[in-house]
Amino acid sequence: MIISRKKLARVKVEQIKAGYSAYTESKEVASYVKKELERLGITVYEDVTSSGFWFIPQKKVM
Repeated sequence: MIISRKKLARVKVEQIKAGYSAYTESKEVASYVKKELERLGITVYEDVTSSGFWFIPQKKVM
C-alpha cells in the first residue's frame, strides 16, 4: 500500500492540533509538517534526532 507523504503530514498535523506529539522518520514529511504548522500559526518544540523528527506542541501560558 502506498501512502502519500502529504496525507501523512496532514495526519501528523491533526495529531498536534489535538494536543499530542507527532513523530516521523522522513525528512520530507517533517518539511511538510513544519510548513503546515507555520501556516496555521501553531508553535511546537521540534526535536531532531539521528532517527527522526519529534514535534511536541507548546502549551499556551495564560
